[in-house]
Amino acid sequence: MGYFRGFAVTFRKMFERRVTTSYPQQKRDKSARLHGRHVLNRYEDGMEKCIGCELCAGVCPANCIYVRGADNPPDDPVSPGERYGFVYEINYLRCIHCDLCVEACPTEAITESKLFEFSFTNRSDAVYTKDELVVDAATGRPQHLPWEDWRPGEDEHTSAWMRATSPSGDATYTGRVSWSGELGHGVRAPEVGQAGGSSTDAGDDSGDEPGGDA
Repeated sequence: MGYFRGFAVTFRKMFERRVTTSYPQQKRDKSARLHGRHVLNRYEDGMEKCIGCELCAGVCPANCIYVRGADNPPDDPVSPGERYGFVYEINYLRCIHCDLCVEACPTEAITESKLFEFSFTNRSDAVYTKDELVVDAATGRPQHLPWEDWRPGEDEHTSAWMRATSPSGDATYTGRVSWSGELGHGVRAPEVGQAGGSSTDAGDDSGDEPGGDA
């Protein structure tokens, strides 16, 4: 009789409303502040934001970031500063997506998209190089690699939570622009804050200059 009771449960469930989705064809919406695959950004003029300071590598608790800076060529500079990120690698077999590297970066060079699904066929693909991480020089969008499953909107709001409040999460700065312009995006609007923020604050960036109020 135990078998019949088990099959009865199975047949009964066949007619109930399904709560699962047809993954990966259908996916649930992701939070705007989800921590996913990193991108290295460019300024609006196309220059790279990374200055090779290695602060992101120093703060990383998983030791998954390797950076080596180099002096900018005087005749063809890569970044606006004296140095640029000559080598930049992230090992995604170690990365825990804590976003501490994004917080530590003084130039907002590294941010995170909402892509977090990878399918590597070998270990070397899991180590992303600078050529793979830097955004496209024409559009400012992250590169879409063959083993990544990008969906619409996953590359639009990189590290949105960083723009929710100003340094140290102080709600006093909610709604103010403290973010430099990005290639293909311009100056992104500030996000709604966690404390003292509102939807009206998020769209009001008048009177604030990019990089100010830091």
